Amino acid sequence: MLNQRKILRVLQFISYLEQRPPKAVNQLAEILETTERTVYRYLELIRECGFDLHRDKYNRFFIHNDNAQGIRFTTEEAKYLKQLVLTTGKSNKLKDAVLSKIYLASDVNIVAGHLVNAKNGRIVERLAQAIANKEQVILKRYHSINSETISDRLVEPFGFTDNYHTVMAFEIASGKNKTYHLDRITAVEFNNRPFAFVAKHEQQIPDAFGFSFQGEQHEVALDLSLKAYLLLKDEYPLTIPYVKFNPKKDLYELKIEVNDLKPIQRFMKGMEQL
Repeated sequence: MLNQRKILRVLQFISYLEQRPPKAVNQLAEILETTERTVYRYLELIRECGFDLHRDKYNRFFIHNDNAQGIRFTTEEAKYLKQLVLTTGKSNKLKDAVLSKIYLASDVNIVAGHLVNAKNGRIVERLAQAIANKEQVILKRYHSINSETISDRLVEPFGFTDNYHTVMAFEIASGKNKTYHLDRITAVEFNNRPFAFVAKHEQQIPDAFGFSFQGEQHEVALDLSLKAYLLLKDEYPLTIPYVKFNPKKDLYELKIEVNDLKPIQRFMKGMEQL
């Protein structure tokens, strides 16, 4: 875990790269009072986090940033917005995008536990842009629990579900409407092609385990120990309304309809191994 000083240094590093002119590695090392080797590690880190990092013909680096065009918060406004987001939007994926704008459009530092998850924020913004422009995108290295694969997915995104946990999209290869977890998307890449299957777009509201309707629902009724219940609500918080405590059994009862049995089967198998 990075300590607060290192996190602040990374944020300073990002800030320097957003300011023109572009910076050479030796310049960045001198500014940050560190080694060139560390600078290269930082460059790789912010690239993996989703920042739009570029290198010019003179081997100088810069971050292309258009997030804050036309927006500038005062320090007081930014501090208020940051506190508001952190206290009321903790479970909302838009939090990352909003915090990113606050950081980029003000002098407020976001450090330690308030560090912006730039990857998620950028994913939300790119998907929102694609939806608005009716443009296909590639979900890079999507981690699928269902198929246990990591692959690129060419899709037409058309909406987010509650709290921006998932995005609804039509997958070109399979010809199906699916929901994709934002946390499992490595990056979003534009391919400059307009929607071609709008007539086939159908909203896919996922169940409490994040799986969309595929023509059949399954009723699940399970007795859970306290430990199983606590693990279930931590891993799948949307199941909480479907769990009731039965004092006669001294157990928790889960009664729910799901679109796919694999997640609950996988969860129960994991509980047997604990």
